[in-house]
Amino acid sequence: MNRKKILVSAYACNPTSSLQLHPGEDITGWRLVGQIRRFHDVSVITHSYNRDGVEKARAEGAYPDVHFHFLDLGRPAGLLYKIEFAQRIYYYLWQIAALRLARRLHRGERFDLAHHVTFGNDWLGSWIGAFLPVPYIHGPVGGGQRTPKPLLAEYTGYGRFAEMVRQSAQWVGRHDCVRKRCLGRAKAILVCNEETRLRIPAADRAKTFFFPVNGMSRDDLDLIDRSAASAGPAVGGTFRVLTAGRLHRLKGFALAVKAFGRLAERRPDSEFRIVGKGEEEAAILAAAREAGVEDKVKLIPWLPRTELLKTMASADVLLFPSFRDGGGAVVVEAMAAGKPVVVVDSGGPGSHIDPAWGIKVAPDTPEVTAGRLADALDRLASDPGLRDRLGRAARRRVEEFYLYDREGERMMEIYKFAWGEGKAPKA
Repeated sequence: MNRKKILVSAYACNPTSSLQLHPGEDITGWRLVGQIRRFHDVSVITHSYNRDGVEKARAEGAYPDVHFHFLDLGRPAGLLYKIEFAQRIYYYLWQIAALRLARRLHRGERFDLAHHVTFGNDWLGSWIGAFLPVPYIHGPVGGGQRTPKPLLAEYTGYGRFAEMVRQSAQWVGRHDCVRKRCLGRAKAILVCNEETRLRIPAADRAKTFFFPVNGMSRDDLDLIDRSAASAGPAVGGTFRVLTAGRLHRLKGFALAVKAFGRLAERRPDSEFRIVGKGEEEAAILAAAREAGVEDKVKLIPWLPRTELLKTMASADVLLFPSFRDGGGAVVVEAMAAGKPVVVVDSGGPGSHIDPAWGIKVAPDTPEVTAGRLADALDRLASDPGLRDRLGRAARRRVEEFYLYDREGERMMEIYKFAWGEGKAPKA
């Protein structure tokens, strides 16, 4: 394959998995850029918050041939990012600035293709995709998933209002002429779950391809294997439940504590570790007190990704009842660690899990859902053989489908299709 010039728009692109946006988005941007550079010459437009992480990695020898261009909107506009409802406004304005920069770069580089990688959101179009006169790839994106209606009761009044505002903003975004033009010009649209595919206009849906926003590298697997080899057995036969992520209402961590509380009534020799940081910490601690398991629930401050992967090695199961994640990086990470995963069947986590390697429960009211999650945990706690079988199958699934090298090769098939040099890969 002749190397061509690719322009990547990756608002989030950071190997250190920062908390500025979403840690999973940062890793997705960084890893996919790494895959594209295997085959082509890459220039990346990314937000300035990624500079420290990117430059540190490059100083250690990573991606020496990639040209990074850091862009932000300055301090006044940056104040928008402190307001949850205004973050997408900032992102929209950033896309306009990214187009101006892309046009300047294109005059000198003459790119062969532009690819919007992150932010992975189906309802806000890319200005580069809409207006830069080169073949264009959009995604992988999510955003079509919504919190199941019965589980809205888990949110505070503010949380329900925020969800309503999000849905209203999505409606506006999906009717924006820039998004329509962006998707219309795209040679391929990569989506990470079925809910998002159904949000793509019918006229453009034939060029959608399923493409996960999460993956693992060979180095990740090696780190996990070394950690598993050194991990000791559970103290006194303790059943160890783990979850991790930004402590945000959509993750359902308070509901996870309720489910664990029911498990602990049946199995006092269990513990629950929650790795993360965020605004829901107080609600999680309150749920633990109400369930009478505050002595069994341990909150661990944010860990770098390498440390989290090591922590997974000593867990028995990952519980991740997120309500509307587009992807769910921690689910794939736990699968790679050979751990069975229990999820709510919604969005990306639901699409990752199959009964052959995990358990997903249908969403219902919080009480019913908590009971179903507790039953799933109890089933795994009572059957070490089942945990082992599901964990081994989960690891095989990662090696067959979620390795970044395999994802990169699939992406190149899509690039060839965009250039008219190959057949459309299987959707």
